[in-house]
Amino acid sequence: MAASGIPLDAGTLMSTVLEGILYGFSILLFMGTIWSLTYKQRIQDINRPIATVVVLLWMLSTAHIIVNLIRVEDAFVKYRYTYPGGPSAFLADVSQQTYVLKHALYVLQTLLADGVVIYRCYIVWQSIWIIILPSMLWCSVAVTGIIGLYCASQSGSDSGDIYAQVLAKWVTAFFSLTIATNLLSSGLLIYRIWLIERTASAARVTNGTMMPLLHVLMDTAVLYSVVLFTALICFVCSSNGEVVMLDMIMPIVSIAFYIVLIRIAISRKTRSSSNINIPRRTTSEAGQDSLSSQQHSMQPLQVHIPKFNVDTPGFGKGNEGQISPYPAESV
Repeated sequence: MAASGIPLDAGTLMSTVLEGILYGFSILLFMGTIWSLTYKQRIQDINRPIATVVVLLWMLSTAHIIVNLIRVEDAFVKYRYTYPGGPSAFLADVSQQTYVLKHALYVLQTLLADGVVIYRCYIVWQSIWIIILPSMLWCSVAVTGIIGLYCASQSGSDSGDIYAQVLAKWVTAFFSLTIATNLLSSGLLIYRIWLIERTASAARVTNGTMMPLLHVLMDTAVLYSVVLFTALICFVCSSNGEVVMLDMIMPIVSIAFYIVLIRIAISRKTRSSSNINIPRRTTSEAGQDSLSSQQHSMQPLQVHIPKFNVDTPGFGKGNEGQISPYPAESV
């Protein structure tokens, strides 16, 4: 099936430029995320799993844009006059090593990002049963991605483009399963945090709230899903716009992940400041309280303690032993 829409060579140049712009933003957010994870932290206190994921996302997005630049250089400079059909034919050849490698990087980043979201679901729900279906979808994404890469690597230069029937069904399945995995995992995560926020609002002793974090999670999930859905529509319609959307997804995934971590860091800093900045009473107020306590010292004291403990699933421990309505640090 012939591709439609913008020419493939023009679409590739456009995707490379847009990816470069988004990659620049992701680098800034990457530095901000590393700062938020390490600022005033001892080495042993740094959340190493999350820091590892942050670095891996940066490495994958960096490797992807490098491979993309090499691919553009091969198509428009190195093999411009020697490859049969010119740059467009070179870019349409799915058996090229640069094509397979850049999409392998995309598959790895998708699996990493979706895996982190599923892990967050497990952290806030504290139940292995809640992530069974998302994990099955994640495994399906891995299988379809690997098979798609294998089909592309085994294709010949004269066996058709990416919209060939055999390869197209695996690519379509990969996009569909990725959208389903993201929507289901993000939906479970957002719903659980909303439940925690609703429950904690009645017992909260500080002004902290998880609603800003909830909004960021919703925005990033919607953004990622919209981009994926657009890429799927372009691919089903055999439009070269899929090339543009697919290259933009790489930095967008990193940006979404970094924004969530920075938002969590800001929430913790705000919560810590609210715990420190407790208004002090004046000497006269203290004297009045002392006199009042002496007058009522013989009266029975009634205390109401809400059922809220450290072991509540999805809750972390705040400053000075206070129970905090915030997800655990790994979120």
